[in-house]
Amino acid sequence: MGRNVFDILKERDFIKQVVFEDELYKKLGEESVTFYIGFDPTADSLHVGHFVQLMAMAHMQRAGHRPIALIGGGTGMVGDPSGRTDMRSLMTPETVRHNCEAFKKQMSRFIDFSDGKALMVNNADWLLGLNYIDFLRDVGSLFSVNRMLTAECYKQRLEKGLTFLEFNYMLMQSYDFLVLYEKYGCSLQLGGDDQWSNILSGADLIRRKLNKPAFALTFALLTTSEGTKMGKTAKGAVWLDAEKTSPYDFYQYWRNIDDNDVEKCMKLLTFMPVEEIREMTAHKDERMNKAKIRLAYEVTKIVHGEEIADSVQAQVAASFSNDSENMPKREISAGTDDICDILVSVGLAKSRGEARRLAEGGGVRVNDKVVEAGYQLDDGVKADGKFVLHKGKKVHLLIEIK
Repeated sequence: MGRNVFDILKERDFIKQVVFEDELYKKLGEESVTFYIGFDPTADSLHVGHFVQLMAMAHMQRAGHRPIALIGGGTGMVGDPSGRTDMRSLMTPETVRHNCEAFKKQMSRFIDFSDGKALMVNNADWLLGLNYIDFLRDVGSLFSVNRMLTAECYKQRLEKGLTFLEFNYMLMQSYDFLVLYEKYGCSLQLGGDDQWSNILSGADLIRRKLNKPAFALTFALLTTSEGTKMGKTAKGAVWLDAEKTSPYDFYQYWRNIDDNDVEKCMKLLTFMPVEEIREMTAHKDERMNKAKIRLAYEVTKIVHGEEIADSVQAQVAASFSNDSENMPKREISAGTDDICDILVSVGLAKSRGEARRLAEGGGVRVNDKVVEAGYQLDDGVKADGKFVLHKGKKVHLLIEIK
């Protein structure tokens, strides 16, 4: 079977917590293991927060194991209390179906669904038809309320108020693992470390109810060196869908991360050999820029494909060499002359107030001229029908007036 995937995940710093580690290590080295990761279909695109889990699935599949992507169509109608301060809004089955299709398309960049090599299943198939009394007797009787209340996800919510609906979430997620074990021989659940209590309780349920070995393993969440979650920008989440976050913005997000985060992101989010990663990130000086360019290219290639990654890299190079023909382009309507309106309309500022502050700080140029907050496009620029808009030193757009 080649190299044990546990060693690969460990070397690349994926693993945060694991239960029955020696037994699981042996199993992963000796047989093909069916495993699953759950995804809540709360949007029609995955985002950077899912990236680590998708890469773990890819490493597992490449090592000969079978992934199941479990879509929480049933649990999504309840809402997971982990790390949340409010209840999640409930979704219709149509929305869930639409989101599942979008997920599968995006996941196909990471894992191969052909010929049963990976499966996508929806827990609505078994949760929505459950008989409550049977469920309480078969599953609820095996859970200790005292023990559940010690779980971090519930402790946080108890202060603000925990509904009985949310309290059921751990039982339902555990039941998912039991069903997947019985239907597909799935003996391992993977997920983010914020899911540790839920994942552990599922493995425990299988061991108690069926007396069979089941395993739980969690990954470190994708955070910056300061400990904040990665994947958030002024415009909101960084999505894997090109319509929600353009490949150019996606590339630039990784190109501009902190130097301290480059090695970690290369290990978790690319397939680059670890030795090469260590070499590229060994020097904490201007050589780190080369590593960031490589990181941005590799993650864009995985998510959007090689052709788009090549094209974005050429656009970025053009921006910095003032090659306006190959720069990323945006359009504005003729008559949009105010610089603050322009910055908002092309997405470089969220509001006129933010645009004004940018301009007042000297961070905005039209062609090579620094402009102030009250600036209106002059006749020369309008006659050209296009101009280069610079925001700071890193963002350069060719604006076409239509």
